[in-house]
Amino acid sequence: MTNLPSEIQRRRTFAIISHPDAGKTTLTEKLLLYGGALQLAGSVRAKKNQRNTTSDWMEIERERGISISSTVLQFDYNGYCINLLDTPGHRDFSEDTYRVLTAVDSVIMVIDASKGIEERTRKLFEICRLRGIPIFTFMNKMDRPALNPIDLLDELERILGIGAFPVTWPLGDGPDFKGVYDRLAKQLHLYANQGKGASKAVEHVTGAEDERIGQLLHPDYHREWLEQIELLSLAGEEFDDEKIRSGALTPVFFGSAINNFGVQLLLDYFIQHGMPPAPRKSNLGVIDPASQDFSAFVFKIQANMDPNHRDSLSFIRVCSGVFEKDMTVPNPRGGNKPLRLSYPQRLFGQERETVEAAYPGDIVGLVSHGNFRIGDTLSNIPGLIYHEIPRFPPEVFAYLHNNAPSKFKQFRDGLEQLMHEGVIQVFYLHNALQKTALLGAVGQLQFDVVKHRLETEYAADVRLEPTPFTEARWLPPDTDPDQFKGAYMGSNVRVALDAQNNPVLLFPDQWSVDYFQEKNPDITLTRCFDLTTESI
Repeated sequence: MTNLPSEIQRRRTFAIISHPDAGKTTLTEKLLLYGGALQLAGSVRAKKNQRNTTSDWMEIERERGISISSTVLQFDYNGYCINLLDTPGHRDFSEDTYRVLTAVDSVIMVIDASKGIEERTRKLFEICRLRGIPIFTFMNKMDRPALNPIDLLDELERILGIGAFPVTWPLGDGPDFKGVYDRLAKQLHLYANQGKGASKAVEHVTGAEDERIGQLLHPDYHREWLEQIELLSLAGEEFDDEKIRSGALTPVFFGSAINNFGVQLLLDYFIQHGMPPAPRKSNLGVIDPASQDFSAFVFKIQANMDPNHRDSLSFIRVCSGVFEKDMTVPNPRGGNKPLRLSYPQRLFGQERETVEAAYPGDIVGLVSHGNFRIGDTLSNIPGLIYHEIPRFPPEVFAYLHNNAPSKFKQFRDGLEQLMHEGVIQVFYLHNALQKTALLGAVGQLQFDVVKHRLETEYAADVRLEPTPFTEARWLPPDTDPDQFKGAYMGSNVRVALDAQNNPVLLFPDQWSVDYFQEKNPDITLTRCFDLTTESI
């Protein structure tokens, strides 16, 4: 019989977040390398004879060298079961990243040591702070000229407002980067360059007083480095597990992901001090992961991960109890017929294997055919609902035209699938002469993804057309859209319906929103339709 508490304690489910180009995907690969999940690490900007990065499996990701879709990678390391969720770095794919953050228990924040804290890092950090997610920080690219490490720590505390404890401390930077000092174990790890880190780094462990250090560094810098180590022990933060797990203190690691410097130390400390699956809030109160009752929620839907099968996977985060293959749960969309959870998949990028059982913290892919929606709760606890998934008001809009009437079925099926995945929102102008899909998204690049996937995965022929809209506001659900017929609401303001036929007003700018509200003070406008969930 399965020991559920033991299975919970050995699980670590986390995401990697960063500003674009800070090295997030490279660090993902190196963690997999050290975790034994890869034999040879690749590169995002790999040459044709090298393998592509494992987490970026979508064709458009490989073409552009960026992550645009979150990826689940599960592997075992030192007796722990690791669920690693790689996320898009670009702000245009914020929705996917924010949803992933609802499914994790810890986060590794990657910072480019030559640039410090950047705009995207601040935004993602705030989301983690709001959710109370513990954060581990990796100061990357120390093989390049970097900011002073003391200044980097100061930025964490001054800009992000979080205490910082450097677990490792760099020995040099740029061409003079020689390794990292583990302050807790009091060991200095010296590394040799391994040709962009295709395999594990060769390392030599020694002490801070080793005479060889004086031969590696200029004597003046060596003295300064020893003084920094002493200063940190006298004036720095104390290592405190409770503060780390509450999100008040971030352990900081220095290194170079591309050269493997400091990666294994990060992984070893993370599994020791990262959060196991924690209780989750629901409409019925806090649900303990050790509860015998199964519960999970859908945080992502992805179609065509395997073009040969043309299926759709719904990613669920197990929150409590034990998931078992072929178990049944009530249909979250209503109805008397329960759902049988067949064909569950364990994910490793694009690769899959069948899951017989899964435990709190695990991510399972369910082969589905439109049965689920993002945010659905799956549970045998009657009436249980997890309100985990944030809603996002669109910021950019574009008309989507079907150029080939003969391929309307492909166009319709593809658009419906992408809408279910949460890639875009779809609106239709009320009383328009022609029913043309109006797409809404957080960022412009999402439209490029929609066009690319419709054309490559569904063989549709589509064209995007700009619109004057930049703001959407939902009207109360009982509003009759026809009441605005002939009324002056402001220039370029239109009434539309979303995919669930909820009335929406589309505005060209914030001034138009304010003008409408001034003229119609009795009408309540909201930034998202789901009033039970706060929008971001």
